[in-house]
Amino acid sequence: MHKDSNTIKVKCPAKINLTLEILNKREDGFHNIQSVMQTIDLFDILTISIEESDEFEINLSGTSDEIPYDKKNLVHKAILLFCEKTNQLQAKISVHIEKNIPIAAGLAGGSTDAAGTLWGLNELFNNILSKTEVHELCAKLGSDLNFCLEGGCQLTSGRGEILKALPFTEFDISLIKPKTLGISAKEAYTKFSELKNKPNKDMTTKFIKAVNTKDSEDFNIQELLQNDLEIALLKDYKELEAIKNAYPESLMSGSGSTFFILKEKLDNVNEITNDDEADKYWVKNGLKSISYGVCKLS
Repeated sequence: MHKDSNTIKVKCPAKINLTLEILNKREDGFHNIQSVMQTIDLFDILTISIEESDEFEINLSGTSDEIPYDKKNLVHKAILLFCEKTNQLQAKISVHIEKNIPIAAGLAGGSTDAAGTLWGLNELFNNILSKTEVHELCAKLGSDLNFCLEGGCQLTSGRGEILKALPFTEFDISLIKPKTLGISAKEAYTKFSELKNKPNKDMTTKFIKAVNTKDSEDFNIQELLQNDLEIALLKDYKELEAIKNAYPESLMSGSGSTFFILKEKLDNVNEITNDDEADKYWVKNGLKSISYGVCKLS
């Protein structure tokens, strides 16, 4: 049975892809990738509560009107998967999602919430599952959950679920995305598949070599950034092109539509377009890379 304390608050960090390179398409429809992922200090906050009940019940709520609070939500799927795995089916489980990470933004907002749900439920049920078992559930639900569970800086491979920890470096980050443009991973990967000239820079390998010898003065993260999906999407969206033109050193994260820049604050956001459309962009300054994944809110 779960602990006397039946509520936990969980911090669920966003991620950025410092590199994202698509290797090939798999038989299961996913793509094999190699990517250096990094968690950042932008968090969704989950409040997870458990009550004993004769009937199994899941109740979701939250602060965003852009996500469903039903069985389509990855958090709902995570609760169901956890409870079926552990046979905890006499409980009423409620999760309130304080949403700070934009949706369909390439920042793993849905994945980190689901990973945080699995982690939080395991804490409330006295760590009924081993860490390996929690990771197995993560892999069943999606490609980014395993990374969000661990966090820090990791080489991710397979479809994203295979992790290898890399040395952590703290750096400044700012984010910018079109407020009304969300891009699905399916669309991004489909457009990549349609590219006639696919990039083949192997920047991930170069990044790993550099970060493992980062005492060298030659280590410069900026020079090693790469996202194959950005190349596939950029020409199709004027909003993305506007960001890239305004900030040439920026890089799209994941399947977009967020771009990140390795600096504390963005300059001249008001001049991003000639059409006085700066208010159409969401901007988040003053972020930093962090060395951890989902965790308890102290």
